Amino acid sequence: MIDMVGIGPFITLSLIVGIMQGATSIFAWMLGALLAYMDGFVWAELGSQYPEAGGSYVFLQKLYDGKWGKLMAFLFIWQTTLQAPLVVASGSIGFSQYLSFLIPMTPWQQKMVSGALVVFLVFLLFRGIRSVGKISVVFGVITIGTILWVIIAGFSKANFSQAFDFHSNIDFMNIALFASLGQASLKAVYSYLGYYNVCHLGGEIMEPQKNIPRSIFISITAIALLYLAMQTMVMAVLPWQEVASSSFVISTYFEKLHNHFVGQIATVCILCIAVASLFSVMLGYSRVPYAAALNGDFFKIFAKTHPKYHFPHISLLVLGGLAFIFSLLFKMKDVITAIVVMRILIQFVAQAVGVILSRKKRAAQKNTLFKMPLFPLPAIISIVIWLFIFFSSDYKFILFAVTIIVTGILLFYLKEKITRKISVL
Repeated sequence: MIDMVGIGPFITLSLIVGIMQGATSIFAWMLGALLAYMDGFVWAELGSQYPEAGGSYVFLQKLYDGKWGKLMAFLFIWQTTLQAPLVVASGSIGFSQYLSFLIPMTPWQQKMVSGALVVFLVFLLFRGIRSVGKISVVFGVITIGTILWVIIAGFSKANFSQAFDFHSNIDFMNIALFASLGQASLKAVYSYLGYYNVCHLGGEIMEPQKNIPRSIFISITAIALLYLAMQTMVMAVLPWQEVASSSFVISTYFEKLHNHFVGQIATVCILCIAVASLFSVMLGYSRVPYAAALNGDFFKIFAKTHPKYHFPHISLLVLGGLAFIFSLLFKMKDVITAIVVMRILIQFVAQAVGVILSRKKRAAQKNTLFKMPLFPLPAIISIVIWLFIFFSSDYKFILFAVTIIVTGILLFYLKEKITRKISVL
C-alpha cells in the first residue's frame, strides 16, 4: 500500500480532473481500480505459482518457453532501466512542485530542486544498507495518515452535491468522452501501480499461495476506497476548476479548510511521502538489472558491486544518472504517461496473454495454488482495458513504447551474439 501511494495521487488528482473537466473524473479512478483488480488476478495466479524474487522477470521466463522467455525477460529488464528512472523523475518533479508551496520558485528553480533531490538520494543509497524496515513503517504511517486526514478534515465544509455534479448532457456514446477517459485513467493507473510488488518478494513470503493473493486484493481494495474518498472530499470542498489548475491541490485544500499554516503542515507530510517513496524505489529498482546480470540475462557490467560496501553501484549510478536527466527534461504529465504506456505491452499484456496460453501447461501443478475465478475472463478484461489505455494515449508515447521494444530486441540479439563469441573463445 505504501508503494502504491507515493506522491502519485496528490499529483494526478489535478491532472485527472482537468482532463475530465469535473466530477466525471471519478470514473477514471473507478476504471483504474477495475483494471487493478482484473490485472491483480493475473499477478495473484502467477505469484502463488512462482513465489520467487523478481516478479515479471521470473514470470515472463516461465510463461514463454526457451528463447522467447529469455527475450521477454530481457525486454522487461531493458524497459526497467528506463522506466525506473522515469518513476524517480516523476517523484522528484512532484516533490519540487509541492515544495514551491512553501518556497515560491521559478520553473528552472523547480528543475534544479528535482535534479538535486535525485543526486541526494543516490548519495544516501551509496552505502551498505541492511534494513530500511523501521523507516518504511514510519513513512507508511505518515502516508496513510495523510490521506485519512484529507478525507476526515473536509467533512465540516463539504458540499457533496458539488462533488457529484455530473454534466447533464454527458453522452456516453461520444468518442471524445472515451478518449478523455482513456487518458485520465492512465493517470489514475499510475497511482494504483504497486499492487503487485509483493510478487517481487515471493521467495520471502510465508505461505505465498495464500498470502500473495490476499496482499494484492486487500491492498487494491483499501487504496481504491481511499482514493475515491479523497477525490470526493477534495471535489466537495474546492471547485473543479481550482482543483484542475492547482500544482499542489492538497496544500490548497487544507489552506481553504483552515489556514496557510495548516496547508504548510500538509505539504511537509507530502514531501516526506515523496522522499520515502523515492528512496525505496531507487533501492529496489537498482537491484533488478543487477540480479538479471548475475544470471547472464543482462549486460555483465550491471553485475558489478562496490568493492567496499558490496551493493550494485553501477546499476544505482546508471538509474540515478538517467533519473537526473529525465527530471530536468520532462514535465510531470509526460513522465507519468511514459511510465505507464511503455510498460503495457511487455509487462502487463504479455503476462495476461501468457497466463491464458500456458494454463494447460501449468494445470498439473498443485491444487492449492490460487487460480483466478471465471478464467480467462479477468485476464481478457485486463488485456482489453490495458489496450484501451494504450491506444488512447498520444501517438508520441505509443511510438516511444514501440521504439523501446524494437531497441530492446536489437540489443538482445547483439548481447546473444557477443556471448556466443566469448564462449567460443
